[in-house]
Amino acid sequence: MTDYHDSQDSYESYDSHDEEHGMTRRQLMRHAGWFGGAVVLTVAGGEVISHIAGPRGTDAEAAAFATATGSGALRFVQVSDSHIGFQGPANMDVAGSFTEAIRQVNSLGFRPDFVMHSGDLTHLSTAGQFDQVKQMLSGMRTDRVFTVPGEHDSIGDAGRAYRRTFGTGTLGDGWYSFDTHGVHFIALVNTLSLEKLGHLGNDQIDFVRRDLAGLSSDTPVVVFSHIPLFAMYPQWGWSTDDALKVIALLRRFSSVTCLNGHVHQLFTKTEGNITFHSATTTAYPLPRPGTAPAPTPQVVPARQLKHALGIRSVGYRQGDRELAVKDQPLT
Repeated sequence: MTDYHDSQDSYESYDSHDEEHGMTRRQLMRHAGWFGGAVVLTVAGGEVISHIAGPRGTDAEAAAFATATGSGALRFVQVSDSHIGFQGPANMDVAGSFTEAIRQVNSLGFRPDFVMHSGDLTHLSTAGQFDQVKQMLSGMRTDRVFTVPGEHDSIGDAGRAYRRTFGTGTLGDGWYSFDTHGVHFIALVNTLSLEKLGHLGNDQIDFVRRDLAGLSSDTPVVVFSHIPLFAMYPQWGWSTDDALKVIALLRRFSSVTCLNGHVHQLFTKTEGNITFHSATTTAYPLPRPGTAPAPTPQVVPARQLKHALGIRSVGYRQGDRELAVKDQPLT
């Protein structure tokens, strides 16, 4: 944390339950492959209902986002998977595209209360790459920058170099929590004890148990991690093997949102009171689950690359019980 100026279901198996959570199969499949509009999530009755705006959005959708990001609201930005140090045809200039993402954050028309980078800040977790991304993050016009590590930030040293650069004020292997605007945030680390799936470990799960114990059940909770906390596609390691122990602790809260990176694409799944929302990347796209032998960087025409990369802004106004999420491509 740096302060600057569950099942083995397949990807397809999630579709059969989406309509009861406010999304049809067609809507969800559009969402999974969609870049460029706004995804508005409304918290109501303990469920997050997702609908997809067009490139400009309807007047009602624009009003909903404006309400949630108006005066006195919490407004923050999520960026993910910058992979500083990557070299390859999928993106010949990841530092340049991350610079574009930072410029876009700085041009949103509001100053975010904080920016969260949800992992894979670097590609090879070298000291030089950590220094470079730290310097780049310092250019964000926000009061605070928070981070969680990705597996690429933990290569060869179990995350020690990452924690030396970004771990000030964190606990254990880099986890922590904080409160602002009536929302409780938890930042988790599930990229250290990797065999195939993400892993939290008993010490971190105990931290979550103690951290949540004193909160009332109507407190909105937002959880950040790098690897998804649901079984998005375990065949590619897109899941966390012991996440259900944390999910069980979150069930008593009326509104829980889990935001992750790692998969380099937009995807939303809702289970009761919990929504899981995967972010896109600022580096390079990965294939949709089941469409390729492995999740390797995808080469797209140069003029299409920015449409597959992006940032996420989130707004929440205390007492309204609304959470607005807007995903935007790099432009």
